[in-house]
Amino acid sequence: MSTKNLSTPLLMLATVLAGMLSPMQSAVNGQLGHVLKDGNASAVISFASGLVVMFFIIMSKKQYRQQFASIPSLIKTRKIPLWNWFAGLCGAMVVFSEGASASALGIATFQTALISALLLSGLLCDRFGVGVDEKKYFTPYRVLGAVLAVVATLFVVSPQWHSTSFIYLAILPFLAGLLAGWQPAGNAKVAEATGSMMVSITWNFIVGFTVLTIALIVRMALGHITLELPGTWWMYLGGPLGLMSIALMAILVRGLGLLMLGVASTAGQLLGSVLIDLLLPSLGNTVYLVTIIGTLFALVGAIVTTIPEFRATKSAKA
Repeated sequence: MSTKNLSTPLLMLATVLAGMLSPMQSAVNGQLGHVLKDGNASAVISFASGLVVMFFIIMSKKQYRQQFASIPSLIKTRKIPLWNWFAGLCGAMVVFSEGASASALGIATFQTALISALLLSGLLCDRFGVGVDEKKYFTPYRVLGAVLAVVATLFVVSPQWHSTSFIYLAILPFLAGLLAGWQPAGNAKVAEATGSMMVSITWNFIVGFTVLTIALIVRMALGHITLELPGTWWMYLGGPLGLMSIALMAILVRGLGLLMLGVASTAGQLLGSVLIDLLLPSLGNTVYLVTIIGTLFALVGAIVTTIPEFRATKSAKA
């Protein structure tokens, strides 16, 4: 076996492992939200911890500082459409939904609902040209992948159909996934305008942190919440875990490409979700057979949607 043939499986395995960081982040933020009894407060802490890490990264290099300082003038001159600068709001919705629902739903159910919505959102964004340079019309594979994604969500919530509150909670990650479908495009445009993905990620954290913090301050002023920080150190790792995932994906994509990276990372997210629920019963999550079936449907849906791109890539190399 050649070195190239050997490296691809190793990179795929590394991507699967990196994908597991996402459910780990959901588990941490979910437990933080459970302890604080508030998804908003949990999301603020998660964004704050990530923002601290990004602050030191940006300050460590003169080029990053200059690129970050150019943001006000870039916004003023409308170098890119204004909505791109607010892509961080989608990340805020995802992190908020983690704190508000991941603990109650179980990590497998949460991640399946989120990923399924991302697949559906990606299909719609591609079709109507939202955040992409070229529209991609509906194909049987794309539609089938979206249908499998919806079926996956129905499967994972089916054990709790009788619980109205559970269904409402499951809607949160699904809505977050629908909104987050265009977030990568917005972040990519900001990275293109500033000349740095690091600056784009930092700006993403600033937007999410600012909006969530304002909401929390207003709620505290109105007496709707009193905040007492937990003493458990690992509950502050949500932001850094998210950053680690982003960094690893940025490195691995160079060896795999977007297509294979997407499938492998989705597999890692779903596998990691089930393992967390199975291996950490102290979190109070139950894994049903239909939960595992639902995660498999989501994975198959992700694979099916990439078949046309895989064929096109293979034809181009031939």
